[in-house]
Amino acid sequence: MACTHVGVAMSGGVDSSVAALLLKEQGCEVFGLTAKTWPEGSRCCSDEDVRSARRVCDALGIPHYVVDLSEPFERHVVAYFEEEYLSGRTPSPCARCNRHIKFGELMQRALAIGADAMATGHYARTERTTGGRIRLMRSADRGKDQTYFLFDLSQEQLARSVFPVGDMAKQEVIGHARKAGLPVHDRPESQDLCFVAEGEHAALIEKRSPGRVAPGDISDPAGRLLGRHGGIHRFTLGQRRGLGVAAMAPLYVAALDRATATVVLGPRESLMRREAVVSGVRWTSGRVPSGSERCEAKVRYRQDAAAAEVKPLGTDAAELRFDEPQFAITPGQIAAFYTGDELLGGGWIEKAVE
Repeated sequence: MACTHVGVAMSGGVDSSVAALLLKEQGCEVFGLTAKTWPEGSRCCSDEDVRSARRVCDALGIPHYVVDLSEPFERHVVAYFEEEYLSGRTPSPCARCNRHIKFGELMQRALAIGADAMATGHYARTERTTGGRIRLMRSADRGKDQTYFLFDLSQEQLARSVFPVGDMAKQEVIGHARKAGLPVHDRPESQDLCFVAEGEHAALIEKRSPGRVAPGDISDPAGRLLGRHGGIHRFTLGQRRGLGVAAMAPLYVAALDRATATVVLGPRESLMRREAVVSGVRWTSGRVPSGSERCEAKVRYRQDAAAAEVKPLGTDAAELRFDEPQFAITPGQIAAFYTGDELLGGGWIEKAVE
């Protein structure tokens, strides 16, 4: 896309700040937008985040706008997050936020202000084919690549998206910010979800929906009682720590039964699966395979893609089969399919198949 008028989604961190800097250096007309998505005093889009983004915009000499997106964020991200855990699934709120908030509501605000496109600090790249199709490509820094969380973007959203740091390594981004004197080059990067810290999601859900939290049994695969728990929202498939059960050998969460509020524990090998059914599939590439297609796939973010075969089931579902068994293919998480560096598509894991 030719560089003209670009809105930059700015979180106050170094990646989005350098995205704005790079676009300005390229001669684009740039402005910053910061979304307010969660109550005051929380972790997400706090007053300090807004101030940080504004300081960067002032340093770059570009306008800065603050947009209140708390209502759609509650509806599309937080309520979904809560419902998935209460259903015995493990949510992926970053992907929901990308589709509905950053590249949904916030992009629409940027376009309404007059932007031709919106940029973010995501580590990803896009390429336009001669036929006009947008290819979403893995970033140059494979350790930071975020295409996994961008699978649910439409071709229309991708056509309006710019990822300025996608060709850079993280240390290059930090160095560029430092060289330019941006006041965020040494700002620490959070490793948690934006609106709840690691290990605190259960307390958030219990506060929001105390009447829906039910204690239940912890059992082994044969149904023998091992203990009791305070709610299945406290567990995720493959979890090893914090089980509240002592055992001679390591145990993992092997199944979650919402109907009976039962948590089933088993050995690691009981969680190895080769096949999965995936729903809500988005063929991000704009190209739906005509039949089974070889690919590399991953079923969690911090995982190397593994050789697999994906087969469309209608227009919005797929069957995924790995060459080798994978650990803890978890309902609610994302399965992403790659062909080389291109993200072919992805969807939400419904179930693993024995």
